[in-house]
Amino acid sequence: MTQAVLSSTATLDDLLVRPEGARLMSCIQCGVCAATCPYGDVMEHTPRKLIAKLRAGLLDEVLTGDDLLNCVTCYACWAKCPRGIALTDVLLPLVKEQVLLNLPEVPAELQAAFEATLRYGNPMGESPRKRAAWIEEAGVEVPVMKDLGRHVEVLWIVECYASYYPRGRENAVATARVLDALGVDFAVLGTEERCLGECARLAGEQGLFDTLAEQNLAVFEKYSFDRVITSDPHAFDALLHLYPALGFDKPVEHVTPFIAGRIDDLVPRLTRELNATITYHDTCVLGRRGGLLDEPRSVLTALPGVELVEMAHTGINTICCGGGGGGMWLDAFYQSRGHDRLSDRRVEEAAATGAEILAVSCPFEVPRFEDSVKVLGYDGRLEVRDITELVARAME
Repeated sequence: MTQAVLSSTATLDDLLVRPEGARLMSCIQCGVCAATCPYGDVMEHTPRKLIAKLRAGLLDEVLTGDDLLNCVTCYACWAKCPRGIALTDVLLPLVKEQVLLNLPEVPAELQAAFEATLRYGNPMGESPRKRAAWIEEAGVEVPVMKDLGRHVEVLWIVECYASYYPRGRENAVATARVLDALGVDFAVLGTEERCLGECARLAGEQGLFDTLAEQNLAVFEKYSFDRVITSDPHAFDALLHLYPALGFDKPVEHVTPFIAGRIDDLVPRLTRELNATITYHDTCVLGRRGGLLDEPRSVLTALPGVELVEMAHTGINTICCGGGGGGMWLDAFYQSRGHDRLSDRRVEEAAATGAEILAVSCPFEVPRFEDSVKVLGYDGRLEVRDITELVARAME
């Protein structure tokens, strides 16, 4: 289900005179959004109360506090709303933007991520010159668009966590090896790539998203390619739902369903028995938001020696890792308020299945879940791996 997204200059008043606003005001105050929200028990202003105060002209009570920072934009309220209200796409980003403008002090982690992304094109504050350093570890040829000088079938957007974060680089290396094994004509942007900005927008920094989008679209215009793939669900979501309104017109696919559609071609290469019980975590964006639930499982069950087991919460009922929409930059904020970590909840569920591997399809989730595994004492019992890494392992 694709929802309209308001322009960067839109205000709450603009929203209320649009069809999305009329649907918003049709809220029946059933409370399903509050009940399904992973932090609904600690949020004073759940989506239901937010709409109620908007109707009553009392929104200033929301805008002058930091309560909305508890929203990790997991799309749970969006998926369960009986009225189909696009809370995550339409209302929450606008309100969060106003919250950030009114805060006397933005949480330090969040502010640092915004500033680093604006200056360096990534939230880690790493040099853009290092973005393609992982290519040296790939063991296969990874062409860079500016050096290739020709049209390619697939432009691969690696994104920030897979480019810079040590465990993320393992995902990038695995993806390169799988694309090479499939004979895909692909290339990356290398040092010209920068964050696509979806998480910044959902965290309330629409201006930063606009800046990044303008820069990215200018880079895309320089090159010729048929389609885009990416391992990052948030980049996938941005290119699918946000960038087309700005002129982007290429098909986009996440790497996991991209592999799923070509798994038969890989089967002859999958010669290593993994001999593992695996449970899969449905990501909020790819699974609940994108409806891509079967594709990851079809890849996992195609791997030799794999038994797939399910957690208590799957599909649209998945438990958020807590990292989306800026949540990965607010851990200290949540800890200061005594909130339990959503990644801890999910790892407990994964461990309860008896699985040896927790499989994911998002570079954000690997470090979040690995940290929870260590904190909860499951180190050595539960391994966290991206699906692409498991495919590459089965090819060894």
